[in-house]
Amino acid sequence: MSLSTKADGAYLALRRAIVEHALKPGTKLPEDKLAEQFGISRTLVRAALARLAADGLIDIGNKRTAAVARPSLEEARAVFEVRRCLEAEVVRLVIAKWKPSMGTALEAHVREERAAAAERQATASIRLAGEFHIKLAEMAANPILQRYLDEVATRCSLILAVHGRPHSSECAISEHRDLIKALRGGDSNKAVALMQAHLNGIEERALLPALANDEEELAVILAPYAGAAGSGS
Repeated sequence: MSLSTKADGAYLALRRAIVEHALKPGTKLPEDKLAEQFGISRTLVRAALARLAADGLIDIGNKRTAAVARPSLEEARAVFEVRRCLEAEVVRLVIAKWKPSMGTALEAHVREERAAAAERQATASIRLAGEFHIKLAEMAANPILQRYLDEVATRCSLILAVHGRPHSSECAISEHRDLIKALRGGDSNKAVALMQAHLNGIEERALLPALANDEEELAVILAPYAGAAGSGS
């Protein structure tokens, strides 16, 4: 595995751990422990952390100490304002470019969400709920829009970890299915309205008083993610 691939693997593993709420807001990310966990140099760890900081997922202090970010309520509201604008345009573009294969792919994704919910896989449910929106952005076939939506959706997951109540997989699945139906029907106004209502519901769940976070050993949390990164999965 090349050095760049190892750095990418560490970045993706840490990103996923944050998205799935395994790494909670405020968790310290010491370079030496991460280097040992992923089997890479501290230089490569710094590169991965810099990318996460650019994504708004971690904060790096004056002494280069990194920690999972804790977005404020003001920042959270701003993120959701941007997300509503982006996702409305995603819906319009997807309808304009609609193909039956898109519906098939989205329905397959919702089945994954349903399976994760049935097996009570909370972390997978959180990740899959966000990936549904990223998949829609891919279908819009606008790389710039996709990049911004990816970043905003990921930051919303972090916001939920700071301020929200537990993820409601049933709400997400039902609302995603309704949205697919509107997309398939080519009803742009209805699809945009459903998306806005869906995002408003997510925001309502997100912008609640901060929850207490239990501290857990960093190595224990990251072990499965580091293993996946090392195997290239």
